[in-house]
Amino acid sequence: MNNIKAITGGVTAPKGYRAAGVEARIKSPKRDMALVVSDVPAAVAGTFTTNLIQGNHVKLCKKLIKGRMAQAIIVNAGNANACNGPEGLKAARRMSELTGELLDIRPGLVFPCSTGTIGLPMPMDRVEAGIALAVKALSRTGGPSAAKAIMTTDTVDKQVTLEFKVDDTTVRIGGMAKGAGMIEPKMATMLAYLTTDAAVDAKALQACLSVAVSESFNRITVDGDQSCNDTVLFLANGMVGNKPLSPKHRDWPVFAGAVGQATRELSLKIVKDGEGASRFVTVVVRGAASGADARLAARAVANSSLVKTAWCGGDPNWGRIIDAVGYSGAKIVEEKTDIRFDRLFAVKGGRRAAGVELKDLEKVFAQKEFTVEIALHLGKGTDTVYTCDLTKEYVDINAEYMT
Repeated sequence: MNNIKAITGGVTAPKGYRAAGVEARIKSPKRDMALVVSDVPAAVAGTFTTNLIQGNHVKLCKKLIKGRMAQAIIVNAGNANACNGPEGLKAARRMSELTGELLDIRPGLVFPCSTGTIGLPMPMDRVEAGIALAVKALSRTGGPSAAKAIMTTDTVDKQVTLEFKVDDTTVRIGGMAKGAGMIEPKMATMLAYLTTDAAVDAKALQACLSVAVSESFNRITVDGDQSCNDTVLFLANGMVGNKPLSPKHRDWPVFAGAVGQATRELSLKIVKDGEGASRFVTVVVRGAASGADARLAARAVANSSLVKTAWCGGDPNWGRIIDAVGYSGAKIVEEKTDIRFDRLFAVKGGRRAAGVELKDLEKVFAQKEFTVEIALHLGKGTDTVYTCDLTKEYVDINAEYMT
């Protein structure tokens, strides 16, 4: 059995990658410009926001990814470069061009990304100075620095590093992400970057990433708001020299499993760092009439402000939960609906479960992490969403910070 081991290092842990995080003073006197570079051109895969309002980097990256090759990712925090007209797209292109020029690589291999406030002009003097600083600061151990530089309202950086075997050779996957508010990716101000030193067929890499994202980043929500900048990029530079991976390769299940583990760990870190969050909640819907119904019900509960504020107060108000399922659009029969908090039944057959004391339910909700399970008993549809509570701190943060 091929064991997947957690190590440290982030995006520079795999062979052939350098990274940097520097202070360009785009948002405040702290790191706000990150650069990740592969020594050689790498296969690239990506997923992007489905919001019809899209940041300029998303528009450009969706064109660049058609070439299926990348060598660098340049990221600025503090300005989303969105909804700022033709100058915004020009700024995204300039980020690629200048980075490519300073690294002596084709601009078409440089993917620019931005995160921060929507609607402001890009301060290109600071952006360009930051790019120059980042190029000079590139390091084989720069992954943690880059992870800090992409943060906005995040309180902690988010990294993952995994090591496993492919063709009896050690392979690594490194990753970093940012996100704490505006999280409802559906591919939030959410960005995530993965690197690997494995050789992977580009089409297979894209298919693998799409599946992993659907099971991770697309199953989280903090506040139900989807960003116009959500982006996940994955570089595979093949530096370990393995036979290119594809679904036909004997070690494909191991690689795909590691990618899924990496994206899941990063996505859960985002929810646990949700703006002002004090509780991490897993919402599970079982027995729905269809998978689509299960998704509707799970997201309705996970995004309900009434439900989330009850969680904040430690109030096991199951009435708000069953109400949210009722308006979700999913088929529901009141008399068949059960709700459990962790393993404790709160609702049986659409009514308060007999013999359950309020104090016992309150003990569940006093925990920092718990599960809400809703059984509809109408079919085989299931879905899981990871979310958090809604606190006064969330309001305070977003009353002051333009997302």
